[in-house]
Amino acid sequence: MALMRIGELADAAGVSNRTVDFYTNLGLITPASRTTGGFRLYDPATVEQIATVQRLESSGMALDDIAAHLQSGAAADLAGALARLDHDLTALRALAETAGGTAHGLATTLAVRANQLLAAAAELLSTMPPP
Repeated sequence: MALMRIGELADAAGVSNRTVDFYTNLGLITPASRTTGGFRLYDPATVEQIATVQRLESSGMALDDIAAHLQSGAAADLAGALARLDHDLTALRALAETAGGTAHGLATTLAVRANQLLAAAAELLSTMPPP
């Protein structure tokens, strides 16, 4: 498929040209090439990248955090991140069992939010094409 100019990408992704510029400046998406006139050209797969960024943002992640993770290659340490998550959940369970009143309510609220984030992650990953 042919590379897309900013307006074509914006139309295909259902966002504005300014959003494409903004995401590019943050490092959330990267042009594949430039025309001889200096216009940025994007791979059609960038449409899905934009959708992914929007899903992550709507689940509560800040755009700066998304960009930092994408640029650092943090996804490469998925096993380590999952191990830390498991450890933290075990610690939260232990604290919730001994917490009283307000602390227990706070732990419950945090656990519900964590569950929402995990559900969003599972949904997002289930819709992504294999590499």
